[in-house]
Amino acid sequence: MKISIITATYNSGATLRDTLESILRQDYSDYELIVKDGGSTDDTLDICREYESRFEGRMKLLSSPDKGLYDAMNQGIGVATGEVIGILNSDDFYTSDDILSTVARQFEQTSDIDAIYGDIHYVKADDTSKLVRYYSSRMFRRGWMRFGFMPAHPSFYCKKSTYERFRLDGSKIEGFKGDVSCAYFDTSYKIAADFEFLVRTIFVGRIKTHYINRDFVTMRSGGASNSGASSHRQINRDHQRALKENGVYSNIFFLALRYVYKIGELTLGKISR
Repeated sequence: MKISIITATYNSGATLRDTLESILRQDYSDYELIVKDGGSTDDTLDICREYESRFEGRMKLLSSPDKGLYDAMNQGIGVATGEVIGILNSDDFYTSDDILSTVARQFEQTSDIDAIYGDIHYVKADDTSKLVRYYSSRMFRRGWMRFGFMPAHPSFYCKKSTYERFRLDGSKIEGFKGDVSCAYFDTSYKIAADFEFLVRTIFVGRIKTHYINRDFVTMRSGGASNSGASSHRQINRDHQRALKENGVYSNIFFLALRYVYKIGELTLGKISR
């Protein structure tokens, strides 16, 4: 089973080596890595070219201006040739060396599932040995999406056929500039296009998913979705919009409840340190 890994980059030179090394350490070799660069001006492209030969033909580098992270993901998914697709951001890395083999084994053992997901954890950006927050998807249930909950998207592996089945009409997305046939994520969302995609597929589309009790990805804290009060306000606005546009009832009070749950995750991080 071929797995496509999509990595979007833009001036990612400080962290990209960790990402690429974690892929090379995987004990599963039937994969392709698609790096979509948005026109980096640092040494990102030099690093990609340096590593290209080590991937022995399994790395595809696309470098052209894009409209941000979700546009880059759309472009990467559009050219992916794997049966299953996962996203690994350029400042993240796999927590262990058997993540891809675990993913492949689960899909092979349970052929009727559309997607799997697991856990992730956040670490300090300047010290990846320091745990900040553990994000477990164990308790996730479809109905919890009304409250803004979703599986940890960096651990989400989905069949390419499912992406195609739930693809949007790009010509109807406000401001969409890419290939309209590659509108998997709605790029009009500022932060939470991944949440909208999961609402569309898991809640409304009722795809069949499976949870794996594994820590898939180590994420550096400080990304767009966890960088202060303004980002949380934007997330809530995006979540409200995603639920409304998909015909799912929710309200601001429902969405506020997930922050109570987050306190427990942050507390776990503090205790573990």
